[in-house]
Amino acid sequence: MRATVNALLRFLIKVALHGYFKKITIQGQENIPSNQPLILVANHQNALLDPLVLATHFSLRPHFLTRASSFKHPVAASLLRYIYMLPVYRMRDGISMLAQNQKTFDQTFEVLRCKGSVLVFAEGDHSIVRNVRPLSKGFTRMAFGVMERFPEVAPVILPIGIQYSAHMRTGSKVHIQIGEGIPVDMPPAKSGLLTKKVENALKSLVVNLPNENYPDRLEQLLDHGVDVCSKQEVTNFFEGNAQTSKKVRHPYLANKMMKLLHLPLYLIWLYLNQPKIEDIVFTGTFKFLIGLVLAVPYYLMLVWLSFQPVIGPWALTVLILGWITLLTNENPQE
Repeated sequence: MRATVNALLRFLIKVALHGYFKKITIQGQENIPSNQPLILVANHQNALLDPLVLATHFSLRPHFLTRASSFKHPVAASLLRYIYMLPVYRMRDGISMLAQNQKTFDQTFEVLRCKGSVLVFAEGDHSIVRNVRPLSKGFTRMAFGVMERFPEVAPVILPIGIQYSAHMRTGSKVHIQIGEGIPVDMPPAKSGLLTKKVENALKSLVVNLPNENYPDRLEQLLDHGVDVCSKQEVTNFFEGNAQTSKKVRHPYLANKMMKLLHLPLYLIWLYLNQPKIEDIVFTGTFKFLIGLVLAVPYYLMLVWLSFQPVIGPWALTVLILGWITLLTNENPQE
């Protein structure tokens, strides 16, 4: 029953993601080993959208490690565990709570022993800044821990880079790049070396702008229409090898039409936006969740109104135009 509900949720979320984003591309799926315990290590740029995209676009069904604060409400905790999410406690949760991480590690050890997969956002937090931040050591503790408890288990670390053309806009692009697997073939004493190896692998998969002069560098890329999801294009641009500059198109009128035709959803978004969203990284997540929960009821209401006298033709027009703007929605980079 749990697997069936999980599969249904993944399908519905995947459909909704393709309505929210203009395009989702994946490269490197041939690097996913079969029939091996996998620790997926990904960068973390876009709050809840990161695990949702990764959970719905692979044949893998990974367990996710997520911050323990999400499990505070009993109903939320039950739902999160139902979709294979496990809590991780941090120092901000209280020193006394850190001991509970052992239970989570025990669960991941069992998943890996059964040749399953666990996904970790090893940067420890999220940021829309386009670079890889230093990785925490939780995934190495997991790798060496499962090998100590089950010597026959040989986990493989799989680096995954995820990037967005515009983190906070609908109609943007997502690019996922899967790197080559990294076997855990060194002693625990060299965990720092393994961390660095995985960190360098992630940096090779995504656009990694240095913090120094970051705003100026990003503005140059956006002004010249360079694809900020393409590591090769960004490298060519800064090395002076870019062949052409593209005119950045700002679909102002199309965006206004999109908001007008989905006015009830847009008003809800405006109500939640400020000051209720304290962390701007959650902007995209809230937009997606509003669409996920309310878009279908909104369209069903328009369908019902289409059969009513007088108002029917107007409702049908809004419904058709709303679908057109949704399917053609495209936003520039940010």
